[in-house]
Amino acid sequence: MLIKGYDVGPFVPGESLLVQPGFWSNYLLAMCSSGGCAERPVPEWFGEDGADVDALSEILFDSENWPVFRVPAEDGPGVVVIYRNLGGDYGTDYLLTCPGRSPAESIGGWDGDFSGTGLTWRQLIRIADGLSLGDEGVQDTATRFLLLLPLLTDPDVPGTASARLVAALTAIGAPHNTASLAAEHLLAHVTRRPRHDPAWASPLSGS
Repeated sequence: MLIKGYDVGPFVPGESLLVQPGFWSNYLLAMCSSGGCAERPVPEWFGEDGADVDALSEILFDSENWPVFRVPAEDGPGVVVIYRNLGGDYGTDYLLTCPGRSPAESIGGWDGDFSGTGLTWRQLIRIADGLSLGDEGVQDTATRFLLLLPLLTDPDVPGTASARLVAALTAIGAPHNTASLAAEHLLAHVTRRPRHDPAWASPLSGS
């Protein structure tokens, strides 16, 4: 697998891991635990358990196989999520991609917390809902939305954001009562971030 503009890892398609028990806790649980939460987040919030999480983490953080999750969009750039499994420098990188055009552009990274320009709510929804059925990658809308969620750097999310997040979490197997709790913590985390810079010349805006 090749990613134009990002050629530092042994990439493997990761989409098959999305339905494995333990994936979503590995991917989102850390976002639930920041900010002095009164209740300790647990994998059961996502319908998983600790054994699931430990087993899948060995695959996700394999230094010889870096899982890549592709979120192609029909109209405009898509996003690629890469587990950057460098020894001593583990993290997750998020790239905007325009297949056949320009090199991938970094828009964020997770190294214990998020850094980067990220996406506004409107941009995130545009990509999540912009299915590109002719391209390889994630086609389920709920899964696309959750993969993109760590990129959200917009404190002004609409009132419908919580319901959309709960629906996405239940779609991937989270119990409804804990999905609501997880959604509350996830939104609290992303809306505390620095505001997305509207002057950023994003390919999403046509700049």
